[in-house]
Amino acid sequence: GARISFSGQVRNYRQTVSQVVNLLGSEANAANYLSKCIYSIGLGSNDYLNNYFMPLFYSTSRRYNPEQYANVLIQQYTQQLQALYNYGARKFVLIGVGQIGCSPNALAQNSRDGRTCVERINAANRIFNSKLKGLVDQFNNANSDAKFIYIDVYGIFQDVTRNPSAY
Repeated sequence: GARISFSGQVRNYRQTVSQVVNLLGSEANAANYLSKCIYSIGLGSNDYLNNYFMPLFYSTSRRYNPEQYANVLIQQYTQQLQALYNYGARKFVLIGVGQIGCSPNALAQNSRDGRTCVERINAANRIFNSKLKGLVDQFNNANSDAKFIYIDVYGIFQDVTRNPSAY
């Protein structure tokens, strides 16, 4: 059940970059190589399900309203993405948070009937996703040599549940 935080993964990436430089013989060769890689990053689900919406164990939901918490996450995400960019990453796929208010865990713990999605959780996820879309635009506008793409997992899941026969 152990996991490596995104900050820890960014630190690991920095170490890997120095190894790539050594393997390829120069920073220029490493930068060229790393610029061709695609960095797929999904962040937020654990921050909400295993932190913000667990008030008996974590104080975040008492310290921040959903808007403020999304801002905190996006601020941290911004720093981490900037670090990846600074170390040569140029192609990013940022995956939004899905409808975790419809997850089995959320349904079992917070749904009135065990089947109805938990709107307060999904509403918080929509706030985060909206800010993440804005972050993608911000990075694309600031870094002409990079490409950031947002994947709307929330919308995909919503479409699957509303139109299952189409799938």
